[in-house]
Amino acid sequence: MAPKRVTVANSSRPQKSFLSTVYDEATNPENATIVRSLLVFGVCYHSNAQ
Repeated sequence: MAPKRVTVANSSRPQKSFLSTVYDEATNPENATIVRSLLVFGVCYHSNAQ
């Protein structure tokens, strides 16, 4: 006998887009140190690349 299919209802909350998730994580206070470090690295790298 074939197994029965179990359907899972989607949550009532719509899924966030990738950019929305990135924005939420970048503005999260827990990630402030990491975001600042990446920005400083990017600025230094860009200024040395010229």
